[in-house]
Amino acid sequence: MSSQIVVSTKMIANLLVPLTLLVAVVASASNFYQDFDITWGDGRAQIHNNGQLLTLSLDKASGSGFKSKNQYLFGKIDMQLKLVPGNSAGTVTAYYLSSQGNTHDEIDFEFLGNLSGDPYILHTNVFTQGKGNREQQFYLWFDPTKDFHTYSILWNPQTIVFSVDGTPIRQFKNLESYGISFPKDQPMWIYSSLWNADDWATRGGLVKTDWSQAPFTASYQNFNAQACIWSSASSSSSCSNASSNNSWLTESLDNTGQERIKTVQKNYMIYNYCTDAKRFPQGLPQECSLT
Repeated sequence: MSSQIVVSTKMIANLLVPLTLLVAVVASASNFYQDFDITWGDGRAQIHNNGQLLTLSLDKASGSGFKSKNQYLFGKIDMQLKLVPGNSAGTVTAYYLSSQGNTHDEIDFEFLGNLSGDPYILHTNVFTQGKGNREQQFYLWFDPTKDFHTYSILWNPQTIVFSVDGTPIRQFKNLESYGISFPKDQPMWIYSSLWNADDWATRGGLVKTDWSQAPFTASYQNFNAQACIWSSASSSSSCSNASSNNSWLTESLDNTGQERIKTVQKNYMIYNYCTDAKRFPQGLPQECSLT
């Protein structure tokens, strides 16, 4: 998962795969039995309600996780999460897209647990060709443990947009014309996990997980993917920009969307790698001056 940049909760503010394999459009009605495999946790991950609800649990012995049955190359992907309530300090709920290998691509949502009464930190990152270090972190403007909220990733050849309940919070544009790599050649799986990270996650590891509160549980529902499923069975793609059903393949933020990002970042962003000059003494990453 992502390189970790942690801020105090007291702050207020593989080889490239050629594109010759079959890609097919899917709109997924939420059924976790059909769409995902539980990959670890020895029974701590469970699917309920005829596939409509999935829960991950963490105790002192182990966390748990799941992975999509399909790989995707571009998509508009939504998942509703309800995060670990109460004193969740030390826990991390990760929900992300990733390929595999040393040159993997990755698009991350990670939710850093908190002491009761302190806000969760939403940690985002983008990896291209095995390189991350593009962290932005936010406080959420609601309690993410009280109800389900929708966390979305739009990923197409032009842009990546992170959204929360339909509000865009971050954009990573394709700037390959400037020599900046962009994740567009490697299909990715969807992963999620709930795990203990009290060596770094809360105040740099100063606050440890209170195991008397275990088991910790996060819940998932209403997965939806308008996406291109990757398959090695054919040499053609049905994800055509000309199809009206695939309009998300060319979707980008309009001026209103750009203004909404600015508003969220002004009021809720607590870390931005593009302003961390101490971390990059040789100069900020090139994309920081272009966006």
